[in-house]
Amino acid sequence: MSELSNQKKSISPPFWRNKKIIPIILQVVFAIIVLAFGYLLINNALSGLRQIGLQLGFDFLANTAGFSISEAMIDYQPTDTYGKALLIGMLNTLRVAFFGIILTTILGLIVGLSRMSNNWLLSKLAGAYIEIFRNTPLLVQIFIWFYAVFLPMPKIQEALQIGPMLFSNRGTAIPWYEENQGILLWGILFFVSLVIAFFVYRLMLKKQIESGKKIFPSLWALGVIVVVAIISYVVTGNTPVTFHAPSVAGNGFDGGFVLSPGFSAILLGLVIYTSTFIAEIIRAGVNGVNKGQSEAAKALGLKNSTALRLVIFPQAIRIIIPPLTSQYLNLTKNSSLAVAVGYQEIVSIGNTVMNQAGRPIEAIAIMIAVYLTFSLITSLFMNYFNKKAQLVER
Repeated sequence: MSELSNQKKSISPPFWRNKKIIPIILQVVFAIIVLAFGYLLINNALSGLRQIGLQLGFDFLANTAGFSISEAMIDYQPTDTYGKALLIGMLNTLRVAFFGIILTTILGLIVGLSRMSNNWLLSKLAGAYIEIFRNTPLLVQIFIWFYAVFLPMPKIQEALQIGPMLFSNRGTAIPWYEENQGILLWGILFFVSLVIAFFVYRLMLKKQIESGKKIFPSLWALGVIVVVAIISYVVTGNTPVTFHAPSVAGNGFDGGFVLSPGFSAILLGLVIYTSTFIAEIIRAGVNGVNKGQSEAAKALGLKNSTALRLVIFPQAIRIIIPPLTSQYLNLTKNSSLAVAVGYQEIVSIGNTVMNQAGRPIEAIAIMIAVYLTFSLITSLFMNYFNKKAQLVER
């Protein structure tokens, strides 16, 4: 036995010809080459900065910015630091990405389902919408919204009023809320109502399944929230917030919330453009579900809308989520085009900081870090959702 093992050892190939070891060696060599290339790039950059008298570092973020920002979600003055200015840019980017993802998902879902509708006119209109906006460059669409729609609006003294909203070349003013006293108590009671409503829904759903009779669990849950809201109003004596319609006051708006032409243009451009791709993703996901599922739902007597909601779409979501994630990431990164219409997000403010402080590498690194962080968070959330939507196999 020992002689046989010695023979096997004697005929085993050397490690540089071993099929298990060769891939490891190649990966190590590749990693060394990449690290060496990165070191050369960084060393070359540092050498170039030293030659022009600059040092690599982020201490400049504590210096006074000295420039104004037209839109800021938190208080900002030109006397604040570069760091706070970049924080404003990051928040403005997050603002576009957050509302853009929500609105483009809703619009994409509507257009995608309309494209598959049996109504000939609705289907053709959805198809035309997709083909027109999907095949037009995004930057061109943003320019059209900004220069052809929002800037030619009437002057603020002659603002166009549609319902409670006002439109002018200085922006769009929409109704906005103002917090009342007792809003904290309202928030606590509302959270409690959601918890109670959840358990009531589960209980009613269980009874509905056991009895076979339709007892509307959703209405029971909604009733709990309404009852708690009435109790909250009786206890506090007022509503949590009061909405105020905007009005024109001199050369500005009084009350409400103002959406600048730049923000409106970039948001609409991103939402409309990205929704065309999401619409096609949803259509492909629904069509990817086995046709037998639709036939089985019809055989059970389910309406088309019910079959789509309870049978088709839960299966289609597994196909939809991966490409949908890519579109969310594209929307976030495409928000950098806002610099073309004067909306000051992270790229616009980063360019200003770069020119004033003379720190191009640091400024670009911050921009990259912001987009990378937003993208990783979006991917993490969508991957978690994708994992929950997958079929569990035994």
